[in-house]
Amino acid sequence: MKAVMFPGQGSQYKGMGKDLFNQFRKETILASEILGYDLEELCIKDPERQLGKTQFTQPALYTVNAFTHYANSSGSKPDFFIGHSLGEYNALLAAEAFSFETGLKLVHKRGALMAAASGGGMAAVLGLKVDAVQKLLAEGGYSDIDIANINTPTQIVIAGPQDSIDRIVQEFEERKIKIFPLFVSAPFHSRYMKPAATEFKDYLQNFSFSALKTPVIANVTAKPYPDGQIIELLAQQIESSVQWTDTIRTLMGKGVTEYEETGSVILTKMVNEITENCTPLIHEEEIVIETAKPHVNGSVNGKVNGEASKRECLSTRLGSHEFRKDYGLKYAYVAGSMYRGIASPQLVVRLGKNGFMGFLGTGGMPLAEIEKNIIKIQEELTHGEPYGVNFLHNLNDPASEMKAIELLLLYGVTNIEASAYMQMMPALVYYRLKGLQKGPNGEVICKHNIIAKVSRPEVAEVFMRPAPEKIVRHLLEEELITPEQAALSKKVPMSYDICVEADSGGHTDRGIAMVLLPSIQRLRADIMAEYAYDKGIRVGLAGGIGTPQAATCAYIMGADFIVTGSVNQCTVEAGTSDAVKDLLQDINVQDTDYAPAGDMFEIGAKVQVLRRGVLFAARANKLYALYNQYNSLDEIPEKTLTQLEKTYFEKNISEIWNEVREYCRNVGAEAEITKAEQNPKNKMALVFRWYFGYTNRLAFEGNIENKANFQIHTGSALGAFNQWVKGTPMESWKKRHVDEIGVNIMVGAAKLLENTALMVNN
Repeated sequence: MKAVMFPGQGSQYKGMGKDLFNQFRKETILASEILGYDLEELCIKDPERQLGKTQFTQPALYTVNAFTHYANSSGSKPDFFIGHSLGEYNALLAAEAFSFETGLKLVHKRGALMAAASGGGMAAVLGLKVDAVQKLLAEGGYSDIDIANINTPTQIVIAGPQDSIDRIVQEFEERKIKIFPLFVSAPFHSRYMKPAATEFKDYLQNFSFSALKTPVIANVTAKPYPDGQIIELLAQQIESSVQWTDTIRTLMGKGVTEYEETGSVILTKMVNEITENCTPLIHEEEIVIETAKPHVNGSVNGKVNGEASKRECLSTRLGSHEFRKDYGLKYAYVAGSMYRGIASPQLVVRLGKNGFMGFLGTGGMPLAEIEKNIIKIQEELTHGEPYGVNFLHNLNDPASEMKAIELLLLYGVTNIEASAYMQMMPALVYYRLKGLQKGPNGEVICKHNIIAKVSRPEVAEVFMRPAPEKIVRHLLEEELITPEQAALSKKVPMSYDICVEADSGGHTDRGIAMVLLPSIQRLRADIMAEYAYDKGIRVGLAGGIGTPQAATCAYIMGADFIVTGSVNQCTVEAGTSDAVKDLLQDINVQDTDYAPAGDMFEIGAKVQVLRRGVLFAARANKLYALYNQYNSLDEIPEKTLTQLEKTYFEKNISEIWNEVREYCRNVGAEAEITKAEQNPKNKMALVFRWYFGYTNRLAFEGNIENKANFQIHTGSALGAFNQWVKGTPMESWKKRHVDEIGVNIMVGAAKLLENTALMVNN
């Protein structure tokens, strides 16, 4: 797809249009009559040096841009027109919104109004992103300076009173920040242009405008001009920032790959920087859908009730309304946790600030590090944005769960993701009940939310039912909960949100989404009928979701929300090494395998891991085979042990055992040492489990020299995502951001659903 671009003020030069005025003689004469001076002489000779003055620059540049476009428009029609500031008038002219004569009158008036403004200046800041510039403005107390242009990721124009511009130029130069004053008469595209914008809007009312024949992206919104909004947007443009970076990102999101600039190369240089360093931007298009009746759990059933059509963004209506409302979300979309902080504080914060919820990955993370990461998140999310913390079942040390819960309660964490549970545990019940209280009308208020990830119906049932009475009595006896909380626990399930986890990266039961989800939805109906809770239980889906098609399937099957995982670990925000991300961004759907889980090695639980480019899966399965075949390390043939020491462990067994004993002593697990010394098979298990910790560390550190031993948990959803974004900027993980992935998946799913509905209607 192709976009044609028109430059704005700053691209004028003496002699411009020299070969065009004779070619368009009729229009040249008309322009001079409208303006009251010889436009051709101004552009070619500029005898009075007026070409650089705003009131002369704008009509002159508009005319030359128009003539250049007319002369070059014999080729294929572009898919979009865009223009930078003044250039937007040429874009609208090319899209046939108005005639050449009308456009010239508009820019003549615009130029006069802007030239009449005074008392301010502008400066260009280079090398800093807009967030950094805004932060510096706030820190320096420059509340009277506005962002006027976001030209590229590292070219930001500011505008404000002249004395403030002078001060910030001096300050930035002293701090070695690149900043250049611009020779303008007023602070264009800032709040100080409000009077000019208001007067111009009144002037615009004297004209009528036609529907655009070709889409034009507006400077103010970085979105296509909607019908009937030309007056409003052109008036706003005078006092608003020029969103040029997002304009190009919007075109990238629409598939534009060819950019042709009219009469200059200024914009082309900007576009090159933007396309090389930015990801596509996909705006949620307003889609007309019928108002539908909700299920008891809040999801839409798709049946039309005969009421008038309601215009709303479909992507923000997918899934359960109550789920979005309860968690303060824009989308019924959650990013699940990934162990050892792969789901990092940065990942959680970025999601929370953009309408999604993410869970901090705490698996294998010491309490002190969990605490530090919670503090980081809470320092960033200060306005009630959603976030959660993973709570992973510790099969070997249940007592540690209570310590972790006490930490979460201390910091007021209200959302947790319960993972790997097979039965209800006291720590979970304590957390849930500690947040119960009676509302003003006698209703039960649940301040502590649990999203329970399950892959078996019997486990889902445990979470759908109230807390077990035996555990409740124990907590009451220990005075950890109040009698009122114990009584209220009978009226609510342990979790209102059940996430069905189909085959996925990391720990997996290899469940099939189309089998698991319906069975647990049916279980939900039975439990709801039995208990008649005041509020419906919601059932979401995780596992294999990495594309809009997969998300569409989930919502069509009635999922109240979706949870993504693997696709998020190959992003800028993910807390793993660049070396791992380099490996992951190229995998396909067949490039994963199953291996024993290090934390549940003895019982044979499986994790899904990367196969392509590494040998971990094969080696881990070999260790598990040896564990099942032999009763001790001494029984293993010497040749095999030597191979393990040289190629797997890179150290001898005795060294590993010493490390294991030291670790157990440090974490207070001396009983494990005693048990292993009494039972050789237990000792073998601990030595083999050391390998799993070792391979994890190698991957997190990005030790590329030992890449063969990298243990990387991931699912085939990432392979599907990689294929989906191939050929786009998101092909590189360095251009992938967790929130943008979420928006792309949700908007893509909405479009697929809309297209499906249109096919049905046809």
